[in-house]
This record gives sequence, structure tokens and C-alpha cells, in this order.
Amino acid sequence: MKDRNGQLVAGLEKSDFQIFCDGVEQQIGIFDANPFPLSAVVLVDNNLATKEANQVQKSLISISGGFGPGDEVAVMKYQSYTEPVSDFSFNNDVLFTALKRMEIGSHSTAMYGNDPTAMGSGPVVNGQQLPTGQGVPQHGSGRPANDIALDDAIYAAGQMLKDRGRDRRKIIFLISDGSNSRHNIHTFDDTLHLLLESDILVYSVSVSRTVPGKSIFQHGIGQADRYAIRTGGDVFYAAKESDLDRLYSSVTDEARNQYTLTFSPHGQDKTKDYHTIEVRVRRPDLDIRAPGGYYQSGLGVSQ
Repeated sequence: MKDRNGQLVAGLEKSDFQIFCDGVEQQIGIFDANPFPLSAVVLVDNNLATKEANQVQKSLISISGGFGPGDEVAVMKYQSYTEPVSDFSFNNDVLFTALKRMEIGSHSTAMYGNDPTAMGSGPVVNGQQLPTGQGVPQHGSGRPANDIALDDAIYAAGQMLKDRGRDRRKIIFLISDGSNSRHNIHTFDDTLHLLLESDILVYSVSVSRTVPGKSIFQHGIGQADRYAIRTGGDVFYAAKESDLDRLYSSVTDEARNQYTLTFSPHGQDKTKDYHTIEVRVRRPDLDIRAPGGYYQSGLGVSQ
């Protein structure tokens, strides 16, 4: 919950909220404003443009500062596949070390311009064209944008988080430029289903508001943004390294400090698996972040 200035809003009461499920108002059961410990997967795009990759690389260790002793954090990076960096740990020193040692791959933005021959036909590493364009580009090379398996990476992170306890807030801490392949194994709907039935929120830190070669008006809302919006998470945009340092702590503060509301559904069509949720607040000028719905099949699943 944020005000018009983007600041978290404290002090709201149960009576300030309304919940609607499939358009039918529900009675709020449990209301809790206490902070929750976090179970988080830090998921980092491993093929950013060179400038953004350098900015993220320098800022990575700042992520550890947003987590406390009650939080458990795992780290993964992804490109055409996911690569585990560290498993869940409550030890912040372990997280700090994993982030410090992690190296992020990059590509030259010239590979994605309107003129694909601008730098020749071969792959590019750190702005330099390789001697030959034959063979499969190696890890960290100038791979094309459709090599990025964002849906599959978020699905893998969701699988890691789904069995963490219900007494914890489960989040995917995504750092990416939003690039995504059309050739993921898992679809957006499959992945969203997993996230919603497992109560997992996506917080996306975008290091580029557009995919390379497209304006934001051409591209529209990105896939990473869609996951954040539909799960009740949030989207943060960073233009420089100093923005990243600030936004990292904003992600964990927002994820930890949320209002928790529960209800027992009534008035729904029980033959349907998916049900919409709308949360309203009786105070003006507030920005509400809440999951857009839930799956009946996910209720009561041991987590």
C-alpha cells in the first residue's frame, strides 16, 4: 500500500478495507499489519546489455543489506536456462559472499539494433566481434534477445519457493531488462498459476524500460511487469547504479511490510478453478497492490 508519493502507508485498520471475490463482497477474517519474515529467491538476468550488466554487477552486494536474520534467501541467475548460485540460507554472510562472487554475463546492444549487420554477422563479447560467427555462442556472449527464458526462470524460482512455510512471505526478487523468448517450456499462464496457488509475489527491478531496439510505446508492458502486477508484487525502474542500491532496500521493505487480509469465499461459481480478487480501501489517493485472483485447486495445499 503506497500513497501518491510512493511511500508505504501505515496505520490502516481492518475497517478501511473491502474485499470482492468474483465481484461479490466478502467478510474479512484475519487482519494483520505486522511485518513478515521473507523467503526470497534473488533471480538475476545473466545476459544484460553491457552498461546495465556493469551497473548491476557493482550493486549486487547491496541486496544483502535488505535482508535480516529471520529471512532465508537463495540466489539464481538465468539466460536460456537457470543456474543456481546459492541455496536458501538464513546467514547473511553466505548471501553477501554469493552475491560478491557472482559474475553476470553481458551482450553488446549493437546486436539488437534495427540493422543486424552493424557489427558483422558474428557474436560479440564486451563490444568486440569474435573472429567467427560459426557454432553456438558461449556463456556470456552476445546472444540474441530471444535466448532469454524468463518464464522458465520464474517458474523454477516458484518451484523453489512453493514449499516454504505459510508463516513466511514468499517473493521472487527479479533483476532483469524484461527480455523474454517465445520458446519457453512454461507459458505465462502456467507460471502464474504456480505463483498464485503458492502465494508467491514477484518484485521486478527493471534495468531497462524497453527491450533493445524497441521503444516502450512499441513494447508495452513487459512480461516481468505482468508477473509483478498479477501476483500483487511491484515494479521498480532503475536508470543508474545509485538507483539500484536504493531500490533493493525498497523491495524488501515493501515485501516485508504489507497488510494481510483473509476471507472465506462465498457466492462463487464452484465449478470454476480461478476466481478474481479485488481489494478496495476507503481512503483516497492510495495505490493498492494485491493478487488479481486465486486458484481453488491451490487452497489447502501443504506448503
